[in-house]
Amino acid sequence: QVQLVESGGGSVQAGGSLRLSCAASRYTYSSYCMGWFRQAPGKEREGVAAIDIDGSTSYADSVKGRFSISQDNAKNTLYLQMNSLKPEDTAMYYCASRFQGGDCYPDYKYWGQGTQVTVSS
Repeated sequence: QVQLVESGGGSVQAGGSLRLSCAASRYTYSSYCMGWFRQAPGKEREGVAAIDIDGSTSYADSVKGRFSISQDNAKNTLYLQMNSLKPEDTAMYYCASRFQGGDCYPDYKYWGQGTQVTVSS
């Protein structure tokens, strides 16, 4: 059974925007302990944005000021608003959860299957 499902990816021109969504089950979603990752061909998986256990948000330096992570707890949904997209943002984007059994763990335990984002110049 799929527990995290990403959507909202697509192809846009540089400077455009996309909003990614991650629909989670109540077993894998929490107000905190959620994050977005991405992986481009030939590159390692990179952390993009996260909501930490204290409720604070964090971002990779490469996306600061352009991306924003948010959530709708009533819908068990995580979002990633991506603005001013650049060709180097092209990657498969994954949402992930560190939440299990009511606790937030140091390591991410659940992953979605990804949604492709392609930014053309």
